[in-house]
Amino acid sequence: MEEKHRENRDIQAVEDLNAAREKIVGQVKKVIVGQDRVIEEMLIALLSDGHCLLVGVPGLAKTLLISTISRVLDLTFSRIQFTPDLMPSDITGTDIIEEDRATGKRSFRFVKGPVFANIVLADEINRTPPKTQAALLQAMQERQVTAAGETYQLDLPFFVLATQNPIELEGTYPLPEAQLDRFMFNIYVDYPAYDEEVEIVETTTSAYAPDLDVVLSAAEILELQRLVRRVPVPRHVVEYAVRLVRATRPGGGGEPGFITDWVSWGAGPRASQYLILGAKTRAILHGRYAASCEDVRKVAEPVLRHRIVTNFNAEAEGVGTIDITRKLLAEIPEVKSD
Repeated sequence: MEEKHRENRDIQAVEDLNAAREKIVGQVKKVIVGQDRVIEEMLIALLSDGHCLLVGVPGLAKTLLISTISRVLDLTFSRIQFTPDLMPSDITGTDIIEEDRATGKRSFRFVKGPVFANIVLADEINRTPPKTQAALLQAMQERQVTAAGETYQLDLPFFVLATQNPIELEGTYPLPEAQLDRFMFNIYVDYPAYDEEVEIVETTTSAYAPDLDVVLSAAEILELQRLVRRVPVPRHVVEYAVRLVRATRPGGGGEPGFITDWVSWGAGPRASQYLILGAKTRAILHGRYAASCEDVRKVAEPVLRHRIVTNFNAEAEGVGTIDITRKLLAEIPEVKSD
């Protein structure tokens, strides 16, 4: 009886989320022109309890988009501008000595850093040394910060969006593959279309100042993250995601010939997990109660973009990870279980 009641509650939650998605997109559209795919992928990552890496040239409103979503979702927002001299304590926080004026006693007090927010924008993460990058990546993985032997829990939900500038590579510290793997999605932010750019210029150079309505609270988002875990996935969909990921690995046997020609290293098991989590989240965002192979295909590009390492042959032929992913999607068949 209780299980039936939970099922009914989950079905209602899916319907409510589908309506909320339309409201969220509607509110974000008051500020952001275009970028529908980017908005959807960010919402999928947030509700999957994952993190995002955004790649795009400057001036494409990445920061504005992230801060707008935080306002629509009633979440605290923090921006960290990564620079070569940024220290780990500048992110996590630091102990300061405080004196009690009445007694003259001195004691340490922990002052929380900007990582203590629901949505953290790590701007140009590849501009800071590995030690500082690692401090943020540890917080992303463990949802906590340790300072002077004390452990402090981060505010939940905790969602990191890191940006990288793809054109200025001088004086940068590229994230190693093991650290890139901690990001659920690698989202590419492209230039707007002509009509969109005209609208952007018109609205941003006028006195227009939109009022945004809050659609979801932090507590509701945490409940939706739990709901995602309960979404059923047919066995053949899981098998399809695993076959897709295993096909990216050269030398495993059974992979397409172009993988051997173009790929040095393929994606690990975390990619399969994120394909299924992303598929489940996309399904309920669109008002469906089970994930499908189509949902897996829709999240394959942002999941695999940063997990496939191409070799010299691919670079010489101008082949990128997205080309390889699209070729895999065309070649790996969906096979239903009997």
